[in-house]
Amino acid sequence: MHSGSRRVRALSAALPLALFATLALGQAYPTKPVRLLLPFPVGGPSDILGRAVGQKLGEQLGTNVVPDNRAGAGGNLGLSMAAKAAPDGYTLLVTSSAIAVSPALYSKLDYNAATDFAPIARLAAIQNVLLVHPGVQAKSLKDFIALARAQPGKLNYGSGGAGTTNHLANELLMSLEKINLVHVPYKGASVAVFSLIGGEVDEVVVAVASALTQIRAGKVRALAVLSEHRVQTLPDVPTAKEAGVDNFVMPIWFGMFAPAATPREILARLNQEVAKAMAAPDFRERLAAAGVDPWPGTPQELANLVRSETSRYAALIKKAGLRAE
Repeated sequence: MHSGSRRVRALSAALPLALFATLALGQAYPTKPVRLLLPFPVGGPSDILGRAVGQKLGEQLGTNVVPDNRAGAGGNLGLSMAAKAAPDGYTLLVTSSAIAVSPALYSKLDYNAATDFAPIARLAAIQNVLLVHPGVQAKSLKDFIALARAQPGKLNYGSGGAGTTNHLANELLMSLEKINLVHVPYKGASVAVFSLIGGEVDEVVVAVASALTQIRAGKVRALAVLSEHRVQTLPDVPTAKEAGVDNFVMPIWFGMFAPAATPREILARLNQEVAKAMAAPDFRERLAAAGVDPWPGTPQELANLVRSETSRYAALIKKAGLRAE
């Protein structure tokens, strides 16, 4: 009886100490530079956003947040490194919707996208636009669909490679509208756009910011933005829904993650700091200038997004019979 009482008293005394230690861990963090893994090449949307977030986060945390580009295997090299990193808050990851695409597209991954990452914050989105070469006899999205339906397998589209948003957006369009377009993959979306300008392909889906100059110069024709709402920089271009195609929505979204076992108090601290950064007017202006829409969200909102998008992409990839090795 006395022994049991002593154990209860000891446990009661230990609980406040444990709580204090937990709070202290979050407050003390960070005590050294933080590595920010970016799984795509320098200059791309993930890189631009990641570096901007990292710089702002470093200013707020009072430490260096060092960007580390680890491109390769469709983003899977960087994702794998993040999954295997020490879960101490000193390795973070900013990645795109590739984290939801890869599980269905690749048969062999050395990480589990569903269990190896702890969501920190939803960050932003980049809207896509469907472009055609001026020589294509289509003034609207419905015109383009009618043309494709009348000439099955004759029209083609360029992409940045298998499994990219440019590719999957067209697979979604073909599935929704029961048309047949020929895929022409390139080594990057920018190469596909130049091929569109040169008349090598008929159509390309690409980020709005990457296409503005060519659209305004009349080198390509914008038929629809693949978003829920019209894009501020292209006010005269309808959404796909306005253009007559429901459910044709395909943004590139971004989130910040940490290795799965990272302490919750560190994750909570990082979420607070990211939210603070995303609310700063100068930071939002910086993103807007790069064609990026701030889309801040909680860890749970990011987890829900990854779950729903993984399911959506898996169904689309399975239906299209896609596979990358």
